[in-house]
Amino acid sequence: MPSDPANLLERARRGEEAVRGRLLEGYRNYLELLARIELGRRLRTKVDAGDLVQETFLEAHRNFALFRGQTEAEFVGWLRGILAARIADLVRHYLGTQGRDLRRERGLSIDLDQSSRALDRGLVALQSTPSQQVARHELRLFFAQALAQLPEEYREVIVLRHFEELSFADVARRMNRTVDSVQKLWVRGLARLRQCVKEVP
Repeated sequence: MPSDPANLLERARRGEEAVRGRLLEGYRNYLELLARIELGRRLRTKVDAGDLVQETFLEAHRNFALFRGQTEAEFVGWLRGILAARIADLVRHYLGTQGRDLRRERGLSIDLDQSSRALDRGLVALQSTPSQQVARHELRLFFAQALAQLPEEYREVIVLRHFEELSFADVARRMNRTVDSVQKLWVRGLARLRQCVKEVP
């Protein structure tokens, strides 16, 4: 999460281009996680979540003047909307639908928002003391940062189990492992994630 995001957002709105880049970069892990969740349902083998987020940043940078909100939460929502439109473009491209479908884009925006709220629930469940409570919109960013610190196999099992809501048997098939090894990996991954969350300032 960017340090002092409200200040960075205000400075970016005043036209400081370098600050705009720093502001956007602070949301990379969060947007990559959301993109990964959505692409996992539709386009797992065709698109890299990191590339998709980079395209989202390029569009946000280019069209920054179109952002009309005042708060960081509104800014994050605006970024999610851009990401949803990018995913809708990919669905059209790879799944052969014709033309722009605003209903699909709204549906993707809802999916992304629901996935984002799931990040809130996940971090709340992992927090061990009230002193670790942070503002709701910050929870999503902290949780995404904590997940990004995990080794890939831990991150994969947690995303498949908690965000794609797959059974252990389905996770095992997806990861080409036994159910027992996936369950052990999941337990270790959650323990590591809790440790990462404790280290979040």
